[in-house]
Amino acid sequence: MKGTLKNNSIFKFIIVVLLPVLAVIICHNAMPSYYSMMISLFLINVILTASLNLTNGFTGIFNIGQAGFMAIGAYISSLLTMEPNIKAARISGLPQWIANIHIPFPAAIIIAGVIAMLIAMIIGFPVLRARGDYLSVITLGLVIIIKAVIDNNPQITNGSKGLGGIKGYATLPVIFIVTILVLFILYRIMKSSFGRNMIAIRDDEPAAVSLGINVTRYRLLSFMISAFFGAIGGGLWAHLYKSIAPSFFYFNESFNIVEMSVLGGMATLSGAIPGALIVTFLPQLLANLESGFTIFGATVPPLYGLSNIIMSLIFILVIIFKRTGITGNSDYIVNSMFDKNTYIGLFKKQTWVDMGNIVKSMFSHKKI
Repeated sequence: MKGTLKNNSIFKFIIVVLLPVLAVIICHNAMPSYYSMMISLFLINVILTASLNLTNGFTGIFNIGQAGFMAIGAYISSLLTMEPNIKAARISGLPQWIANIHIPFPAAIIIAGVIAMLIAMIIGFPVLRARGDYLSVITLGLVIIIKAVIDNNPQITNGSKGLGGIKGYATLPVIFIVTILVLFILYRIMKSSFGRNMIAIRDDEPAAVSLGINVTRYRLLSFMISAFFGAIGGGLWAHLYKSIAPSFFYFNESFNIVEMSVLGGMATLSGAIPGALIVTFLPQLLANLESGFTIFGATVPPLYGLSNIIMSLIFILVIIFKRTGITGNSDYIVNSMFDKNTYIGLFKKQTWVDMGNIVKSMFSHKKI
């Protein structure tokens, strides 16, 4: 019999296409808003993690400043979409040219992404000359600088008080569509010669240089693209929660994004999905245990901080036993999602015959 279950087009279509679409439809239409919010946050985290993987996993730049670009996207998209009367009421001393701007949400997050990309280009020239730990510290310093700029310009950002009155344009269907588009663009980048050159730089930089690959150019471009999509994620985040503050985009958020990347697997786009799934949902599930629980008739007292301890243990275990992350070097999810054979195979008789034989063998306990 030809093929296996995970290579069957019907199985891939159900797992990576049909089930996610059904989950979004059900959560958006039939579930309480809390579940819709959590799925939306998960999808935004997928965008942030996948964009970080472009630099950390594929190019070999260990960037931990993604929250800074997230902040740029959040503030710029919020100011561009906020109605002039709301801006005037909430921000005193706002320059007139900013106060009168009011553009549609799609254009706003794209502009925010472009501005983040330009900032990444400006700081990238000196920053990307560093290597290893030095580069990590510099990108973390970028987060501090961006927060300081936001805090010390209250006439534009409202300072440390934060910014409210943001329209909730980022609904679950909108975020889902944007997530698919971002993953598709990143997938096409990684399948191109550009992506292969980035991987070559990561694996053996001297060899890449000997082959004529401009290392500085590719490192800078990957940093800029990562910043663009990081800002897109920040813009979606702002229009999901409808209020922002500088403290939301500080060290904690930076480390969360890195944690999702490492847990899922930095060397694949698919790694963003399990990584974001764990970091988004597991702390919520564990939070109930912190208030105390009963097991086998024994009452366990409140254990505040238990969720953080368990998350830390999971992180340590993954680092020890699965250093390449949950997905390892397999990009099965994203490849299946955007492989045309996943869809063409649905219309082939042999695919259905193979699927039928696989199901029969599973119930008959015979080897395929």
